[in-house]
Amino acid sequence: MNWDWEKLRENQQKFENKKGGGGPNMPRPPQMDEFLKKFKGFKSSGIVIVIIVLLAFFFGSSTFFTLKPEEAGVIQRFGEYNRIGQPGLNFKFPTGIEKVTKVKVKRIYKEEFGFQTVKGSSNYRFSSESSSQETALMLTGDLNVAVVPWIVQYRISNPRDYLFEVKDVRAILRDMSEATMRTVVGDRSINEVISKREEIALAAKEMLQKEMDQAKSGINIVTIEMKKTNVPEPVQPSFNEVNQAIQEKEQTIYKAREEYNKAVPLARGEAKRLIKDAEGYAIDRINRAQGDAAKFLAIYKEYEKAKDVTKKRMYLEAMLEIFPQMGKKYIIDSDQKNILPFLNMGGDQTSSLNRFSNKSE
Repeated sequence: MNWDWEKLRENQQKFENKKGGGGPNMPRPPQMDEFLKKFKGFKSSGIVIVIIVLLAFFFGSSTFFTLKPEEAGVIQRFGEYNRIGQPGLNFKFPTGIEKVTKVKVKRIYKEEFGFQTVKGSSNYRFSSESSSQETALMLTGDLNVAVVPWIVQYRISNPRDYLFEVKDVRAILRDMSEATMRTVVGDRSINEVISKREEIALAAKEMLQKEMDQAKSGINIVTIEMKKTNVPEPVQPSFNEVNQAIQEKEQTIYKAREEYNKAVPLARGEAKRLIKDAEGYAIDRINRAQGDAAKFLAIYKEYEKAKDVTKKRMYLEAMLEIFPQMGKKYIIDSDQKNILPFLNMGGDQTSSLNRFSNKSE
């Protein structure tokens, strides 16, 4: 049997066109061998493009960087400090030549001493660690032991010094803060430590800032906040008794001073009044004596000029002062032997005179 090979090929072509969804004029899909031939032509150029893209991405990401408003970028060139970048878009040489370290210069950092803040609350509790408890225990100037917790808040003011001058800024800050606080507390009594916390915090802040500037730490102390200061719990009852006794003593002294302020000024005022009265009496006596002496001398001068006239005048003036003080007087002639019987000299003088006047009428 002879096969019609041309008819078979024609039927196969129709079947393939029908299976591909096209007509007899539809182009044939690319074959694998054709694709491999084309890929070999573009293989070398594609690798170059990928390398170029990777290099562009690497150099772009390592040469340009952005700093936030609260950040400062410390740039090192071959490990040595070169400059500080400002907030915004900045340029540097690629990695391996220059390196940037971002420092948050506007952020407020906090260090706690002797206690631990409870997260999500404004309360705080004392730490159970022995090192924290030892940090809070301090000896005051009057040889009492006090529990002094406090907080140091600071920010980075000099990024260069912060990164390169001190190896561990946080460690030196904690050490210097503890030393400073012990120095300030050691100069004050236990009552001052408890009642004058703001004054102690201000003095400790100034002293700590000087020490940190001298160490070139590159940080600025924002504030030091003193928490509630007290004595250790085992001695607190005894301390309360001592405080109560001191308060009673001060109350007694206050009352004594109050009585003193009442009595002493009164006595001083009375003494001054007596002294002024005595001085006034002395001046009055002296003035009177001087006036009497001047009067006597004046009269004596007039007496020397006319003794008889002056003597009579003096006698009459004396009588003028004496007679009004002696009341009514009756002058009887020395030669008269019988007194009128109707004159009652021992009775009521007014009624006697009235009877005398009636009889005379």
